[in-house]
Amino acid sequence: MTLSTILVVVLIIVLIGALPLWPYSRGYGYYPGGILGTILLVVIILMLMGKI
Repeated sequence: MTLSTILVVVLIIVLIGALPLWPYSRGYGYYPGGILGTILLVVIILMLMGKI
């Protein structure tokens, strides 16, 4: 596995963990998931373009 594949897998796991599913995290809103989703999208685009 390449480093970029490992990076994408880790970002997906962190994105799932950032979703506000627990009662104490409902006040956070979707901001943590949105930020991580944006980072994941940028990394995937860079991978497809061959920059990573």
